[in-house]
Amino acid sequence: MLFWFIAIAVTAIACAALFYAAGPRMVNAPHPELDDANSHFRLVLSGIDADLAAGKLGEAEALAAKGELAREILRLKAEAGKAANSIKDVGRGPLLAGLAAIAAVALGLYALLGNPEMPSQPLADRSDVAAQSIDLETAIARIEAALTADPDDLRGWTVIAPAYMEMGRFADAARAYRRIIDLSAATPDLQTSLAEALMFGADDNGSPEAFALLQAAAASDPSHVLSRLYIAAELTRQEKYPEAVAAWDVVLALSKGNESWLPAAQQGLAVAQNGGIAPANDQESEMIGQMVSGLATRLAEQGGSIEEWTQLVRAYLVLGDTANAQAAFDGAVAAYPAAFDRGDLDALALGAGLTINGATP
Repeated sequence: MLFWFIAIAVTAIACAALFYAAGPRMVNAPHPELDDANSHFRLVLSGIDADLAAGKLGEAEALAAKGELAREILRLKAEAGKAANSIKDVGRGPLLAGLAAIAAVALGLYALLGNPEMPSQPLADRSDVAAQSIDLETAIARIEAALTADPDDLRGWTVIAPAYMEMGRFADAARAYRRIIDLSAATPDLQTSLAEALMFGADDNGSPEAFALLQAAAASDPSHVLSRLYIAAELTRQEKYPEAVAAWDVVLALSKGNESWLPAAQQGLAVAQNGGIAPANDQESEMIGQMVSGLATRLAEQGGSIEEWTQLVRAYLVLGDTANAQAAFDGAVAAYPAAFDRGDLDALALGAGLTINGATP
């Protein structure tokens, strides 16, 4: 019921505003017929004054002529006022009826078809809005056609390159960025964008060309953060941990302390410092420590499989406890003296820098 009170009140206010705005107004309204008459009367009045000055009319005659002229002016103005009032009376009646009809039809249709209790519908779920959204593939096709006709259109390549990246068409994105560089200049941002397209296109295999582009971008602008982030991440992926640590340190030195990329860079540094293993946080460390303690006790008392020994060594490495990792590895070697039984475990120990057979690799 409250909804209907509000709807009726709003409708009434809107109709009143329209009624007032659309109603005729005579304030300062022009009257062409009066303007013409006034010009005529001014000429007549000038003629009377001229005849009076020339002696053709006496004072009494001139005064009588001016009085008659004044009465004629008043009569014409009265007739014009009556005509305006007649137009006003005729015009506002149909206007009022039309507004009343519109309000009645609107409220009636809503009462028949509307539902004030219906919940709102998100824009994403509305088919009419979805139909109006831009079809990215169609837009790309149009830009491609334009670029085929004019391959030197720098603006077109600049628009289509990030769109290719969004669509996962990394080879096309790399081609577009190359064209942009050919048509403009090799800026650090463009070099990094091209490297990004090449790296994404190579999946986890890396791209020497992309790495060279990143190094060139960083060399041309020592404060270019994005290229240095990619360099540090790529060095970490290549397991070049000392170089990666230095690269992460350089990136972190560029930080002001509130950047969105700062936590990822700090995590990357921790991984590089930990030999490629992500260190656990405090809560994870506590949980892992409890599990590791139980596993270590059981293996020491009852023994276990080589997979369980490997799990124990890896857990200690994740916790950053190299001493216990070494002790667990020694226990595994004692339980499984044959090297071919410890293939994965020995590889893990080598990667972590543990001592094997009394010698540090």
